[in-house]
Amino acid sequence: MGMRYDRAGQDLGNIILLEHVNVTIPDQRLATIFYVSGLGLTRDPYLMTGTDNMWVNVGRSQFHLPSRGTQVLRGRVGLVVPDLVALKRRLEKVAPLLAETRYAWAERDGAIEATCPWGNRYRCHAPAAEFGPTELAIAYVEFDVPAGAAPGIARFYGDILGARAALAGGRGDRTAVISTGLAQRLIFRETARPLPDYDGHHIQVYIADFSGPHRRLLERGLVTEESDEYQYRFRELVDPESGQALFTIEHEVRSLTHPLYARPLVNRNPAQSNRGYVRGHDAFRGTY
Repeated sequence: MGMRYDRAGQDLGNIILLEHVNVTIPDQRLATIFYVSGLGLTRDPYLMTGTDNMWVNVGRSQFHLPSRGTQVLRGRVGLVVPDLVALKRRLEKVAPLLAETRYAWAERDGAIEATCPWGNRYRCHAPAAEFGPTELAIAYVEFDVPAGAAPGIARFYGDILGARAALAGGRGDRTAVISTGLAQRLIFRETARPLPDYDGHHIQVYIADFSGPHRRLLERGLVTEESDEYQYRFRELVDPESGQALFTIEHEVRSLTHPLYARPLVNRNPAQSNRGYVRGHDAFRGTY
């Protein structure tokens, strides 16, 4: 019969893609300096090009940055970028422009940690096997959650959303790891530190079985918005066994029939410049 393969090892679970992270910002100029000039990402040239919102492309995913108030994610976002040396140069260059903000960056344990002007934290990694073949991506979103919450969160994603979920670590230091596509994941890491109040930031995912999770969420009274035929929202993660509320993070849930699913995103080459222009090198040429 030839080779035997672990077919289950190639299953992704029901969540197909973590498409965007949404935090509000008060100033598009400072956001452009940090996300575009500093991190080297690309503002979407087609949608949300006005002053009330900006979408910033990261491979197949995005940051959505509506222009109202300030939201800070209770955790950090992990990015894969093609060149950490070039990233350090850009972060050094924008530092004077962000001097009166919470902006900071440092190199730690082979990655670069950067803080946006309003306190959102990013950990930037070089491409590596643990992130799959990508060279530009949102690789993970990591949330700090109360001690004891990780097992119930893993059950929530597995039982309610049909995702692949695993637990790591021991009591008091456990982590729930949720697959959101090829080498992309949500991470819920327990901490004993007090957590700030939830301020409304959200994430958006695409799921293959759209109706099953909706039915299970609706049965528990967890659906908070029936957006349209392609989308709904919920905010509370609860233990399916006890019903205990564990963590609040709004999920914008979309079907694979949503008009925006798999929309090609423009990603530029941040090394291109008018002074050292190389014809044919405007676009990012790596894998994402």
